[in-house]
Amino acid sequence: MTIPLRVDRILGDRPFAEIGDPLLAVEDERRGLLAVAGMRGPVTDVHEFARTATVGVYGTADLACRALLRTGYSVHAMAFHPGLPLLAVGTGDYDGGYVFEGQLLLLDWETGGVTSLIEFELGRQVLGLEWLSEQELRVLMAPPDDWQDKGAWSEGHVAVVRRPDWSAVPPRSVTAHDLAGPRVAALRTESREDARRMVSGLSADWDPRRNVRAVEELSDGRIVATLDGVQLESWLPSGRRQWAVRDDNGGRHIVIAADERSAWVGLARPSWEERAQAVLQLALQDGAQLDHITPSGSVSLVRCADGLPALAPAGRGGRRHRLRIRRGSRIYFLETAREKGGQKSRTGEAWLEAAELGSIPIAERPREPRQEEVRQLFPYSWMPGETHFPGPGAETADGDLIHAGTVYHGRGLQPGGSFVVRRAVADTEPTWVFRTDRRATDLDCDTETAYVTYNDGEVVALGLHDGGVRWRRHLTVAGVPAVPTALTVPEPGRLLIGTSDGRLLDCSTG
Repeated sequence: MTIPLRVDRILGDRPFAEIGDPLLAVEDERRGLLAVAGMRGPVTDVHEFARTATVGVYGTADLACRALLRTGYSVHAMAFHPGLPLLAVGTGDYDGGYVFEGQLLLLDWETGGVTSLIEFELGRQVLGLEWLSEQELRVLMAPPDDWQDKGAWSEGHVAVVRRPDWSAVPPRSVTAHDLAGPRVAALRTESREDARRMVSGLSADWDPRRNVRAVEELSDGRIVATLDGVQLESWLPSGRRQWAVRDDNGGRHIVIAADERSAWVGLARPSWEERAQAVLQLALQDGAQLDHITPSGSVSLVRCADGLPALAPAGRGGRRHRLRIRRGSRIYFLETAREKGGQKSRTGEAWLEAAELGSIPIAERPREPRQEEVRQLFPYSWMPGETHFPGPGAETADGDLIHAGTVYHGRGLQPGGSFVVRRAVADTEPTWVFRTDRRATDLDCDTETAYVTYNDGEVVALGLHDGGVRWRRHLTVAGVPAVPTALTVPEPGRLLIGTSDGRLLDCSTG
């Protein structure tokens, strides 16, 4: 079956693009390979994207990516097997309480297969790896925890794990007995500068771009985007970057002015920072700042149906979960339930609320709606007993809402716990619901199809009228898996997709 999604053009491509900021690099000179591990992503005030570390295996002659793995832990050690096409990867982190958790992974750089080896759930934080022979792997680990253990941060345990054929090792087959070993010194060393030097020695063109958060196209063919560390950047139709405005955390959402001379950009801010979130107006000629707004609280910047920007309060869920409806004929947001207009609701229940665009004078846009401008619509969760967290969405031409979200569960996202729903504003019951197991990173639609990107790399096209799957595929760039983090439909048959590795993809769907 031919899947109608083709990457026609790539902006922001460069050597080692998949890695971001190199943290560790290990070379296999005999086979002309280099393994590079990137840093985990920063914690920001919104959690659209998983904080994963990436490991890539590259050919040193052509710098092509041979294989890729992503892990939720930091990478501390890597070692190429002396004979087999395998890379051992040691990961782990301190859990913030007293446990050092992590995993020992085995990446087959010919097939791309990854095997997680440690049998118990929390695993061990792996600090060092060395192949002593084709059958023996020396593993240095942090202690299981630092409970009443003063030396836990400077010492560890070393073990030699033996297997007759490492290419046939089953998942979770390395036991506590295998990892038992003597206590030794285990100082935590920083390899970031060495990794950067090694990568730079092969190419000076690498750039630690990460997490595109929004992408839009101008009528003259320029493409603008926000990403981690960049408030806004502009790319010419030739594929050359015209300018970029740097920022510690970067931008989030973009609304282009009707005359295309400027754009409003909402900035990302970590949740622990006392600095208020800012919304800036930047000139599209050179990125110069033209205006500055400091909202009273956390907001989402949206382009409404009239083409003007608006600020939607983050509402219930605060900075961790945002409802963001594009092209709305109203300004939609969530708020904790209260009695209003004779309606009574359960304490803590989330309701969809809205402010009419006409209630805010054009001269005052963008600004947050005032309380007297807002009315309740209906409970956000349509399933009794379920708590729904919001996500990205859009309003259809006939005024319905298409939006993504997740169902709260104490143990995290459960199978079927992620949804896309179509709802009429006048009806509390959904027209249709599409469920899956991964959280949506973005959503947009045209007149016939809703497109949804997910944090496992999948792109799904849903029929706008019935929610049926028209097609679905996992995104790849040059044959290597990529994670979509931003999506815009500039016109029927085209998608602009931003990725977790900072690339901008101009795609066709016909």
